[in-house]
Amino acid sequence: MLARMDTHSFDTVVIGAGIAGATAAAHLAADRRVALIEAEEAAGYHSTGRSAAMWIQNYGPATVRVMTGLSRGFFDAPPPGFADAPIMLHRPVLFIAPEEQMAAFRGVLGAGIGLRQIAPAEAEAMVPALRPGWVRGAAVENDAFDMDVARLHQGFLRQLRARDGVLALRSRAGRIERRGGVWHVEVTGGAVFRAKVLVNAAGAWGDVVARLAGVAPLGLQPKRRTGVIIDPAPLDVANWPMINDVAHTWYARPEARTKMMVSPADETDLDPQDVQPDELDIAIAIDRMQQALAIEVKRVEHSWAGLRTFTPDRELAIGWDDTAEGFFWSVGQGGYGIQTSPAAGQLVADLIAGRVPGALGPVLATLDPRRFRGAR
Repeated sequence: MLARMDTHSFDTVVIGAGIAGATAAAHLAADRRVALIEAEEAAGYHSTGRSAAMWIQNYGPATVRVMTGLSRGFFDAPPPGFADAPIMLHRPVLFIAPEEQMAAFRGVLGAGIGLRQIAPAEAEAMVPALRPGWVRGAAVENDAFDMDVARLHQGFLRQLRARDGVLALRSRAGRIERRGGVWHVEVTGGAVFRAKVLVNAAGAWGDVVARLAGVAPLGLQPKRRTGVIIDPAPLDVANWPMINDVAHTWYARPEARTKMMVSPADETDLDPQDVQPDELDIAIAIDRMQQALAIEVKRVEHSWAGLRTFTPDRELAIGWDDTAEGFFWSVGQGGYGIQTSPAAGQLVADLIAGRVPGALGPVLATLDPRRFRGAR
């Protein structure tokens, strides 16, 4: 238990215990003393805890796809003791296009990795609820997986604790200042965390944390994403693929074997907050799904929303700030934070330790937060 008004010294303090902060802290703790501080009562309460993630190679910009590919080995074979069950479960992704999306479909095929074009009839055999004639173009990414986000997140937190790292919950940063070459972070209750390096992994609150530290914000924009759970009975959906229209206006996938999760792929700009679903987005999700799938929705069993936070160019921002010594950014994960987490966490640890980042070297300039300041 951290005592009030105590000062706790570390090599690195990480703010934000979602997937970005947990992964960074776990990797950093391999060779330094780390504190991971979180404002909420539970780690991953906001975006991470509300994510219905999949590992999809053909998702996100080119840099994200590189990081997704580099993370695959970790997901396939996590370190001993990391998780008590597999993190990934095989589930193909079916990309479909009605007539008006055929130009986008050709673009997806041209840029995709490991995509196999299939006939509309094969798509209808995979998903019997597809309305006859709706699909004009279809492709399958077979090498894709459901991800157990909670198990992955808890694995990194367990790894942090095993390496003598500290997780401080209910510890909202209130005052952040640098004195004598050391960052001082005062949190709820009065405890102060000191470290030469401060990692901002605060997700939607990343710019808020920066301002508290006297650092210019990057222009992060949180965006609401909505999910709903429906009962597709009498259809048996357990072995269906995830279904994406290529224009990314909706997607659906089996949930808990007998249910379906549906999203309108919404991106509504919001300020950082404990976001709640909007009734209009719920209705849009069901309407778009039903245009393609003959599924009767008698009621919505559950709905929720989370925040996906993007930088101005929608690439991740991982690296040192150019105006504040010892201030490190790991933000802007958008919808890609889960599937890129092992590569991102290793990159944070390598850059802070001054190690050569290996396979990510060629994309460092794209990830460098100083790109928003006109510096390199």
